[in-house]
Amino acid sequence: MQTILPSLTSKPAFTTQDYINLETTYGANNYHPLDVVLTKGQGVWVWDIEGNQYLDCLSAYSALNQGHCHPRILQAMVEQASKLTLTSRAFYNDQLGLFYQKLSQLSGLPKVLPMNSGAEAVETAIKAIRKWAYTVKGVPANQAEIIVCKNNFAGRTISLISFSTEKQYRFGFAPFTPGFKVIPYGDAAALEAAITANTAAFFLEPIQGEGGIIIPPDGYLREVERICRENNVLLVFDEIQTGLGRTGKMFAFEYEGVKPDGITVGKALSGGFYPISAFVSTHEVMDVFNPGDHGSTFGGNPLAAAVGRAALDVIVDERLTERAAELGDYFISGLREIKSPYVKEVRGRGLLIGVELKPSAGGARRFCKALMQVGILAKETREHIIRFAPPLVITRSQLDWALERIEGVLMAS
Repeated sequence: MQTILPSLTSKPAFTTQDYINLETTYGANNYHPLDVVLTKGQGVWVWDIEGNQYLDCLSAYSALNQGHCHPRILQAMVEQASKLTLTSRAFYNDQLGLFYQKLSQLSGLPKVLPMNSGAEAVETAIKAIRKWAYTVKGVPANQAEIIVCKNNFAGRTISLISFSTEKQYRFGFAPFTPGFKVIPYGDAAALEAAITANTAAFFLEPIQGEGGIIIPPDGYLREVERICRENNVLLVFDEIQTGLGRTGKMFAFEYEGVKPDGITVGKALSGGFYPISAFVSTHEVMDVFNPGDHGSTFGGNPLAAAVGRAALDVIVDERLTERAAELGDYFISGLREIKSPYVKEVRGRGLLIGVELKPSAGGARRFCKALMQVGILAKETREHIIRFAPPLVITRSQLDWALERIEGVLMAS
């Protein structure tokens, strides 16, 4: 049956279903959203076109650590947009160097290569790792290997799904990019056994986000750092979802005091205003690039740089990292007190939290739909896990409001 769509010229009052029909008619079927059409956001709250208010407990997959439409970031964006938005990297601009400096100081790594999406940052890291392997470590041409972990998620480009272990992400998209070796997550002995003379790097998430908020065993990151150092292997962390305060540290690798050779960052790097990402690394790794080796027309543009600086300032000035640590402990404790027959485990760090359900629960999506009905927007991951990741500007009283409703859903569903 043909879908009847409203006329775009007559400007009718669109309904929720009208907007959903527009997306499903004209858009590719590559997402499975909940049936809510959002039109406004402020802080931790969002509103749909019917005027219903919701607490956002997804934060656009942790891109909104600073909350929706933060006024300081908005001001920086408007001011810069009225002056200069794009130069390309054919010229210098007066914003990029300041952004580099701030991100370098926060990460403890000296060199920055800006891109747009998180996937682009990971692709950049892969290129840097491989060229370092050939030009610095001396790996024979075309033989460099990068070790990754099972259950990882880094994006959906061809190269990134090439090292995914999720069947859906790979089905129908072969042939894949070679050069990746997969080992179990949280198993330092498996890393040591997998390393060869051609191993260039170990690339991993310090906490697996899309994989279900999987936290490695205590001491794991320190042990893999030792193994990498002893074997002249780069240690690179994907901090796109876990970084910038989300887990109660500026970066999740800080929980074990390790010093990586590089990190990828994105998402909250703009506070949700603009696609901004970066690969941040050491001099030794970043110096493999020469003019023309890598680039992006929009990567490092002055608008992105101004927005990124403001987004980082908000995290520091409003002590959002410390808030995530304190309120994350409170939220996790509150969730663990819910004695639902469907809950298997609650785990997380800071305000990155997963509620894993038992097989008998019938999957997480039905709970997310029920939560939406009581004013909370959350999303399932890996089918049986509800992810809770509200903006870091959330308050204790707002968490109490959420916990009351979450308990009602988990007990009644």
